[in-house]
Amino acid sequence: MNYPAKDVVAVVGLGYVGLPTAMSLVESGKKVIGFDISVDRLTRIASCDVDLSSEDLGRLTSAIESGKLELTIDTSRLPEAEAVIICVPTPVDESMAPDFTAIHGACATVVERACPGQTIILTSTTYVGSTRDLIVEPLAARGLVAGSDVFVAFSPERIDPGVSAHTPLTTPRVVGGATPACTERATAVLAATAAAVHTVSSPDAAEMAKLLENTFRAVNIAFANEFAEIAEGLDLSIGEVIDAAATKPYGFMRFTPGPGVGGHCIPCDPHYLLWQLRRGRQTAPITEIAMRGIAQRPSVIVDKVRTRLANTGKPLDGARVHVVGVAYKPGVADVRESPALEIMSEMIRAGALVTYSDSHVPSVTIDGKRIPPSSSEAAESADLILIHTIHPGETDWWTAFSEVNGRPQVLDVTYRSEPHINANAS
Repeated sequence: MNYPAKDVVAVVGLGYVGLPTAMSLVESGKKVIGFDISVDRLTRIASCDVDLSSEDLGRLTSAIESGKLELTIDTSRLPEAEAVIICVPTPVDESMAPDFTAIHGACATVVERACPGQTIILTSTTYVGSTRDLIVEPLAARGLVAGSDVFVAFSPERIDPGVSAHTPLTTPRVVGGATPACTERATAVLAATAAAVHTVSSPDAAEMAKLLENTFRAVNIAFANEFAEIAEGLDLSIGEVIDAAATKPYGFMRFTPGPGVGGHCIPCDPHYLLWQLRRGRQTAPITEIAMRGIAQRPSVIVDKVRTRLANTGKPLDGARVHVVGVAYKPGVADVRESPALEIMSEMIRAGALVTYSDSHVPSVTIDGKRIPPSSSEAAESADLILIHTIHPGETDWWTAFSEVNGRPQVLDVTYRSEPHINANAS
């Protein structure tokens, strides 16, 4: 039988959260055993074929070659670790209901393999009470009491892909344990991987804090998009307006409009809160309205494309539209929940001939059909160029395309180039 070894940490799930978490633990001096159910994912990590910066890929190579990061699919090795950190995805389905498949499976496996003395930390964003429901109570059913036999906490992930200034090591973490002893143990595991640790009274408080963080962002993004539409209707540049408002040193935080939101957090996390509230017959009107606005944003962008084309006497049906950038945010290759996919799908269904270019994304799948990126000629011959995502170093799209064939055919829904004030010009 294996027993927990000091300074060995297991990371369950090596996706966009788990892999950076594992690397930060290695840097803090731990040996990490990384688990994932996907052999393909483990193979790609082992060959460094993952969406990381060149600097992080170097760190990953070093961690693997030194043996400090070991990759496996064998969960029977979980008892070797003194701490287990669960980092699995918590998406929503097509009806915006939480998909608990991954978190239920991971937590059940960890509970089954848990042994006395281990510290178990859940990081996946989920509903309030999930740490208790999925870990504490099942452990108790096995005879392992949180706070004495094992130590259980929730510490929400804070990963900002593509932003080098927001690494795990420079970002504070929140930790809430099932008991004070649990909080202490979890803090000891995570302290060296974060800029600071802020402790709260319970896993429930930490779970709610994460939902507040991302729901706050969702509401304010929806608000910024709404204001962009208001500004456009008044022939004002929303960029200029936001810059002016942001000069106020208090009471204002900059949020910028865009084509929608994507990735693993904003389109999904608030729905865990709304799902839980519906079960308790409660409502959250502001959050509900914001999430409806976010869901509708891609269709609003398609309407903008349709209007711009109509102003030049061209219907969307048969029009050539080139999309610049399809990743959900700058600097990453991730297209999960990217508004670009829905925008492209809706335009294709309307009869448009849609192409795209993205230096980070080798292909996308729209309505079951794989679409590769197109050459620059596709952009130059398009009836309209839709700027969706601007990657670092690719900031001059307006100059590059606004005068192609001498016609104003660029629609920049990143709102980062000028002139926005002429967004409806023919």
